[in-house]
Amino acid sequence: MTPPDLKLPDDVEALKAMVLAMAEKAARIDALESEVADLKARNADADERIERLTQILKAFDRARFGRRSEKLGSPTTDDEQQAFVFEEIETGIAAIKAQVNKGGEPEELPEHAGKQKVLIGEDVSERLDVMPAKFRVIVTRRPKYAFKNEDGVTQAPAPAHIIEGGIPTEALLAQIAVSKYADGLPLYRQEAIYARDKVELDRKLMAQWMGKLGFELEILADYLFDEIKKGERIFADETILPTLAPGSGSTKTAYLWAYARDDRPFGGSGPPMVAYRFEDSRAGECVARHLNGYRGILQVDGYAAYSPLRWRQ
Repeated sequence: MTPPDLKLPDDVEALKAMVLAMAEKAARIDALESEVADLKARNADADERIERLTQILKAFDRARFGRRSEKLGSPTTDDEQQAFVFEEIETGIAAIKAQVNKGGEPEELPEHAGKQKVLIGEDVSERLDVMPAKFRVIVTRRPKYAFKNEDGVTQAPAPAHIIEGGIPTEALLAQIAVSKYADGLPLYRQEAIYARDKVELDRKLMAQWMGKLGFELEILADYLFDEIKKGERIFADETILPTLAPGSGSTKTAYLWAYARDDRPFGGSGPPMVAYRFEDSRAGECVARHLNGYRGILQVDGYAAYSPLRWRQ
């Protein structure tokens, strides 16, 4: 049946055009209804995410301002928890924006069909990409030669490596060291990460490598500290460093003494440098030993261990 006010044309071509227009209109309505339903679903999901972020903020406020039993354990833990909360909030906000802004017009619209495009310009954008670490095996071949009708064998010497006879290249040693000491990634975590690439590196083996690497780098560390002590001024500080106590299964308090040189604020052109010294003690004799022979300016906080150095000539 047709609506009483709908007049159908007698011309066949006109009738076809009318039917086609009605079909296009129905398709647009269906598309709009689908888009509305999608927007409703995205808004509902955004509301759920906002509620989750609100709960995170409430929990954080209780941890900061609640009763003693609800507060965080230490300033360090508090800083870590605060960083975690804000990371969660930033991630949540980004997810909400992505969900709400999802969609958009297609590049080719129906009304553009059959039209010739003429380039009038372009927009250029940049994206940050990463190439994940990839393991590879480097094969070194050293042919052996014998002398025809003569005794003896000759062969090129093996290249020198930090781990003689071992499998790690210097690049792999650097990767493990930076991850452990600069990025705070323990060896057992690195062991699990490498296992995902089907590379089995036992943490005990990596620990042995790090010991050997540390020994080889002692010359560089001493040279760096000597260069620091040539400066007109040195900045010094110390901090606690929990360390495993051998045989006890627990940790003990050790200290990391830091000595920095940065002459740039004073017109110097040399690069900034920092050297560290590990000690089991925070006593003044440690800094006195570290800075033996130094006669420049020592900039420190009010810790009493530095006071005796003030009068040293």
